[in-house]
Parts: sequence; C-alpha cells; structure tokens
Amino acid sequence: MTDRNVPASTSSVADRPTPKPWIQAIHAYVPGKSVGADGRPLIKLSANENPLGTSPAALAARSHAVVPALYPDPDSTALRAAIGAVHGIEPARIVCGTGSGELLTVSASAFAGPGDEVLYVRYGFSLYDIAARRCGATPVTAPDADYGTDVDALLGLVNKRTKVVFVANPNNPTGRYTPRSELARLHAGLPQDVLLVIDQAYAEYVAPEDDDGALELAAKHANVLVTRTFSKAYGLAGERVGWGTGAPELIEVLNRLRGPFNLSNSAQATALAAINDQAFVTHSRDHNTAVRENFVAALRQLGNRGVRPVPSEANFVLVLFEGALTGEAAYHGLAERGYITRWLPGQGLPHGVRITIGTQAQMDEIALALGQMVETAR
Repeated sequence: MTDRNVPASTSSVADRPTPKPWIQAIHAYVPGKSVGADGRPLIKLSANENPLGTSPAALAARSHAVVPALYPDPDSTALRAAIGAVHGIEPARIVCGTGSGELLTVSASAFAGPGDEVLYVRYGFSLYDIAARRCGATPVTAPDADYGTDVDALLGLVNKRTKVVFVANPNNPTGRYTPRSELARLHAGLPQDVLLVIDQAYAEYVAPEDDDGALELAAKHANVLVTRTFSKAYGLAGERVGWGTGAPELIEVLNRLRGPFNLSNSAQATALAAINDQAFVTHSRDHNTAVRENFVAALRQLGNRGVRPVPSEANFVLVLFEGALTGEAAYHGLAERGYITRWLPGQGLPHGVRITIGTQAQMDEIALALGQMVETAR
C-alpha cells in the first residue's frame, strides 16, 4: 500500500516510470493562441482556420449525428467512399485519421525507428520533428530555397538511414509551393524503400490548374503517402478529421497503427456532408485567393521599409520583418490592436509572423496597422 503521507517531491527517478530518451527530447506541439498575454480574447488569425466557418450542410449533419451510446464505424466506410468518389480513388486506398496529424505520426512510426532518419525541409511543419522523435528516429532538416522546398538539398541528404521524407505542399508555415515537376523529380530521386509523405493540408486553396500531381504519384507508386485534412478549407478544425491515400499495402499498415474508432459519429457525419458540398470549398478558395492577393499587394508597398510577404498558396501569409520593425514588435503591436497572429521564433523565424487570411476588412486593418508601426519604428 502506498504511504500517502510521503510527499511526491521525495521520490527519485528510480521510483517512477522513465520515458525513453527520444521522448524526453520532444518539445510538445504549440498551437496558435486565441488570447493575448493578458488573457483578453482576440480575433484569432493564428491557426489558419476558415474565416467563412463551416458548410451549412455539414452543420446540419452534425446536429443530427449525436449517438453517444454507440461506437462509431471503426473504418469510416461511408466517408472513405465519399472521399474516393470526389477524388477518383478506390476506398481501399484511403485511411482516415484524427486529423492528418495522426496519419503523419503513424507513417513515421511504421517505417522509422532508432538508428533511422526522417528528413524534411527547414521551416517545415513542426509536427514532423515530433513524429520522428516519437518513434526514436533522428530528425534531419534540409536547407530551404527562399523559405520553400529545395529538392536538390533534400536529395543530397538521403542516405541508407533515411526512411521517411516529409514535404508539405503548400508548406506550413511559409506558404511556398512546390510545382508538379519538382515534386516528381524529388520522388524519382528517392530510393524505392524510402517513404515520401506529401502533406497537402492546404491543397484545397491551390487553383485546380496548379495541382502538384501528388495524388497521381500515390496512385502509381508504393512509396508515396498523401495526407489531407478537413480542418482548413472545409472548416472542420474542431472535428479532427483527416485522410490519406497510398498503395493498399501502405494503407493496411497505417490501419494497424491508427487509433481504433478514431473518428467519432459526429466527425464522420459532418465530414461526409462537407466532402459532398464542394461548392463551399470552391467559395472558400475563391475568397481566400482574392483577399490574400489584396493583402499581399498592400504589404508590398511597405517593402522598402523591410516588410516582405513570402509568396503563398495557402490560407495564410508569412510576413518577414527585415527592417526597423521587428517580428516580435509587429506581433505584439497587432495584439494590442485586437489580433492574435503567429510569431515563430521557436521555428527559427524570429523575424517572421504568420498571419491567417481572414475577412477583407480584417486584412485591410492589419495592413494599415503594420504600415503605422513601420512609420513609428526606430
């Protein structure tokens, strides 16, 4: 029996379970904030959520989907069939996850471990580092090409220890986009036993004519996994629904590792209605493109004062502050004006602030505020 009078502080490391050293090396994922330093609620442009909300059809489906006494379909059968119908993919080649993050994590765990390496580009999604360390593999970052993916740099770091390569397209947090030809060149340069994971969380924001061909690669090759999410353009961040596609053998392996009953009844019903409302997705993309272009145009007028927007194909813009106005000052200045954004010193970008594309009025106000801050910066 435990002596409840013994203070917890007197226990030694030997008296409790000890995590593996590679787990100890993980820095927990830090989500975008929704409040200021003083706890005041702010307009949230830090997490790349859809400013248009959610499809009315999806909301209606969600309101009728509450069956708390029953387990959900463990295979998300209806949802996978609907995803397959929209994208021309056999349901057997689709796996659903608790957000695409679950699939990114289990893909690393399935194919990498201690002594192996997981490769990704500098300024890539912070979850890649966590996914690598979680399974005991070594994360390796390749130099970027002006905040985007440098295919030659990635291929130059591939060796016999490389097991998984992560590429986000568009990239998060920079927004840069890798064209179809470069993505195909990257895949062609990888050994067949290296898994290429193409993270397409923001793919719905890319114009259809600029498709990067990732789904075609996944359909043709056994070593390609493409992941997508309902969190962004579909406006279902709160439901935690993602999916991936690849060869049947690859999907079968991921099904062994993903959580059982990983999508709730509500999540499946809501995502099913959302995937069938492609008009809402198109509207979200058109809105984002128009507002983003206007915002970038306004920021470019501040270019001679050290403010540089990185070209983006996503629903956010990474703004670099390379003059008197620093990224930290811009972040805090916007918070004082009621907007919470994402300052990124933890990802090697102390001079960068990632700003989600909101409404036109919000982005106009932010551009105006940054212009005022530039004028007063010393």
